[in-house]
Amino acid sequence: MARYALRRLLNAIPILIGITIISFLIIHMAPGSPISQYVDDPTIKAIDKENMIKAYGLDQPLYIQYWKWISDLAQGDFGTSFQKSQPVSELIWDRLPNTLLLTVTSFALALAIAIPLGILCAVKANSRLDQFVSGITFVGISLPGFWLGLLLMMFFAVRLGWLPSGGMQTINAPSGFGDRVLHLILPVFTIACSEVAVWIRYVRSSMLEVINQDYMRTAKAKGLRGGRILSVHGLRNGLIPLATLFGLSLPGFFAGSVIVETIFSIPGIGRLFTEAAFQRDYPVIFAVTTMTAFLYVFGSILADLSYAILDPRVSYSKSEAKV
Repeated sequence: MARYALRRLLNAIPILIGITIISFLIIHMAPGSPISQYVDDPTIKAIDKENMIKAYGLDQPLYIQYWKWISDLAQGDFGTSFQKSQPVSELIWDRLPNTLLLTVTSFALALAIAIPLGILCAVKANSRLDQFVSGITFVGISLPGFWLGLLLMMFFAVRLGWLPSGGMQTINAPSGFGDRVLHLILPVFTIACSEVAVWIRYVRSSMLEVINQDYMRTAKAKGLRGGRILSVHGLRNGLIPLATLFGLSLPGFFAGSVIVETIFSIPGIGRLFTEAAFQRDYPVIFAVTTMTAFLYVFGSILADLSYAILDPRVSYSKSEAKV
């Protein structure tokens, strides 16, 4: 297991490097630059424009700019924001708690809803409840996240006035636990909604496969109660394949915060990335992109390892995984 984990980590290095190279090239090929607003300003002298370009290092070839950035990154330095003139690491650390709170809460809510509903739909397959939940899940999968967020905001915040329309706390008011919860309801539900819909379908499908296994029928023939059969034999085997799904979905929650934090004006990493994209703030864009890529690779490795831990039939040899 340890050798397999180490091998996966080593294999992830070229993948991460490839992602950084592609991201670096795409961002630099996009129209505009961090100083477009100044270069196009006729009131700024030509010598000042040249000094700005040199100050940002944009006069150097792309491979030199990339080498400098990746060298600094290897030392834990994300660079300095072009627009805010602050270290990118400080900007990220200041906003990371809000993004983590939003992401972890959304993930926990999705688990709390998807697993019980998925199991219930599997147990009552083809019933009215199963058909109703299936219809809701298809709608949830089809809804774009930004559209759902705007719809929830318009209905619950603007029309009914039950919930805040954005932010993490009420301005000019004492910040308490209840106030923070109210501000989290809409964004958390927006992020969790699409994942819940997908997870319910997967849990239902996995549990249906387990319920129809011979050992489940044997346990029932021995006189064991349905609830005990499901909890002892069904859940463990039925939820094992979902370990991969949950591990790969975790980075998706982080990526989903980009849209949700922008819609609900939450000062997190997602909103920081959106602002940096509009302002062509290259150091911030590269930092967030690298973090997201790392999370996806880490989620994939975590999913594989958790699958092996939960299922004793899986073992990893030196060359390949064997079942």
